[in-house]
Amino acid sequence: MKTKVIFSWSGGKDSALALHKILNNNKYEVINLITTVTEGYNRISMHGVSIELLEEQVKSIGIPLYKIVIPQQCSNEDYNNSMQKAMDFFLKQDINTVVFGDIFLEEIRNYRIKQLSQVGMKAIFPLWGEKTSEISNEFIEKGFKTIISCVDTRVLDHSFSGRIYDKYFMNDLPSTCDPCGENGEFHSFVYDGPIFSTKISIETGIKTLQNEFFYYTDIVKLH
Repeated sequence: MKTKVIFSWSGGKDSALALHKILNNNKYEVINLITTVTEGYNRISMHGVSIELLEEQVKSIGIPLYKIVIPQQCSNEDYNNSMQKAMDFFLKQDINTVVFGDIFLEEIRNYRIKQLSQVGMKAIFPLWGEKTSEISNEFIEKGFKTIISCVDTRVLDHSFSGRIYDKYFMNDLPSTCDPCGENGEFHSFVYDGPIFSTKISIETGIKTLQNEFFYYTDIVKLH
């Protein structure tokens, strides 16, 4: 019997590759994707991608979405309370495992494990410990397509925002930046690949600098 799991979905490339690995692992059955959405902005937290595009991803993947709404000025307490309500919902369905796309940040991994253990749940990390250079190559070679939705201008030039994540992007990426942006250098939106039934047609929209350092490119669905 397969273990029923929920998947922490950000809409970005690491999530997409981790989901691909879990879907191809006969031990697990993904029941729901879960995504944190910022109240008022109606966008994926940190990634800045609209709910409309998130729902296009979900429709193409074919797995139901559970949205976790967090306030704009979200404290750790607010975040933990929102997550606990969500976990309680799934525990009532006898689902006690969450899958994450984290790669090497020990502090975040330990935080997730600790918070889940407090409510009787556990975490799985399909990409954990792999080299990010190898992950980025695997992602591209498997045919995933993604675009950069946000960059932290303290570590990466704003011109990288809105670019396609491909081998040209990787060649131009400074050596000081992680190939997967695991330290928060950039965030992305995946619009095609082996987990999707249909490609999401997109174009870039307005570019804005927010909170002093984060340069966002609005990703817009072509109608």
